[in-house]
Amino acid sequence: MAAPLPGRCAFFVLRKKRWCKMIVGKGKRFCGEHAAMEEGSGSRRMVCPLDPKHTVSEDKLEKHLKKCNSREKPKPVFYVENRNAGSGDEATTEQVSLSERSRTELFCLLDKLTAACKGLQCELEEKVLSHVALQEALENPKNGESAHKHLRQQASILAHMAVLGLLEGRRCFVEFGAGRGKLSHWIHEALRDEPELQVLLVERSSTRFKVDGKHTDEGVEFERLQIDIQHLDLGRVPLLRRKSLPVVGVGKHLCGAATDLALRCLLENPRSREAEEPPPKRLKSTGLSPDPAQTCSPAELGGPAPAVIGLTVALCCHHRCQWSHYVGKDFFTQRGLGADEFSAFCRMSSWATCGLRPTNQNPTPTNQPIKYEERQNEPNQREEDAHEPAEDADTMNEFLGSSERQRMGRLCKLLIDCGRLHFLKNKGFTGRLSRYVSSEVTLENVLLTAVPEEAEAEEEARPEEGEVRPAETQPICNSNNIQNELNR
Repeated sequence: MAAPLPGRCAFFVLRKKRWCKMIVGKGKRFCGEHAAMEEGSGSRRMVCPLDPKHTVSEDKLEKHLKKCNSREKPKPVFYVENRNAGSGDEATTEQVSLSERSRTELFCLLDKLTAACKGLQCELEEKVLSHVALQEALENPKNGESAHKHLRQQASILAHMAVLGLLEGRRCFVEFGAGRGKLSHWIHEALRDEPELQVLLVERSSTRFKVDGKHTDEGVEFERLQIDIQHLDLGRVPLLRRKSLPVVGVGKHLCGAATDLALRCLLENPRSREAEEPPPKRLKSTGLSPDPAQTCSPAELGGPAPAVIGLTVALCCHHRCQWSHYVGKDFFTQRGLGADEFSAFCRMSSWATCGLRPTNQNPTPTNQPIKYEERQNEPNQREEDAHEPAEDADTMNEFLGSSERQRMGRLCKLLIDCGRLHFLKNKGFTGRLSRYVSSEVTLENVLLTAVPEEAEAEEEARPEEGEVRPAETQPICNSNNIQNELNR
């Protein structure tokens, strides 16, 4: 066995079958993590009480607890626990997989699905667009197939925003589930010469290879909030309070329940502004992004969220929706459906994207079910989650073919999304669902757009200018069109 490298720890890690690679101090054989192996070492190492994944010297424990990365940090002023989680007064139902249901139960669910969709008469419009801001990147041969796929999606999203009149200056764009922030990057590129641009990126996880640092233009404010959408109060975000610019919500593949959380975050506000409320404090310009937790006190940041003038969200992963967060509960209950049916339809919705896999028409005992791994939030891959419990689909293989499963899966997605349109309508918005890219680019190709009803009426009355727009714009609901969606 080779000796450890010079200046490196002499501890052999059995699990990894190699020497520890940590650098050691002068005159030492072991690193701080394995210092207990050193003969005559001073203090004993112990497991950190805040995080058992690392150890700390016993005599330095008190000092370590004050700076440990796993310590509980103070909450920022825009953190309001379960602010967008929903009412939460419903009784929780036990999640039952499709494989645990009897054939009679499954057929009953399919009958309920068909009955619930009969009155919808909704049609998804094919509306594949592109924006000039991404034309150069789309034509760059250095971009591989994966990068080109994402660029086409981003180009279509920006073009839809432009058609709705949302892609303009003097706006604050809030990107939910921002990841690396590539969608916000292209919004900035498209509006480089526009005045007063604010971009707020919301992402709960720590992300590598972010593009935020590339945007240092004067007059453009970029800020990233590491927070779960469930706890975000936009009315308390200092960036939005400084100029009170109208807000546009955006998202590319906003996964499952995150879409519902984002809709609540944008359009639900439990507080009302008091007439005597003092104006928010203005900070002196320092050239640096202020600490959101230190900008204003909670009392000064109370009040309603900023005015929302539209949203554009690419939907995905309906199988990860949750009844407790879902915004379309009233829509479901009006059709005699509840939490149990919603849970089953969420699981069935994965058939729309997983139905293309080869099926075993004549299964044998030696055949093994095909497993689908859940995608991780990789830096270069903000894509739809293709995870589906294999046993759920295999349960239906015996009496439901692949093409029929795909149709039922698309119908489940449509029903869930129509509940979101119902929520938007109750909030005074006109929402639409459209296929913004082809299925060859991604199977999760449905875009949800919404603008206030007044703005929609003005846009329909305004003549087309400048940009090329589709010849026909379909309304949200048309008569006798559900069969077209079933036959897709």
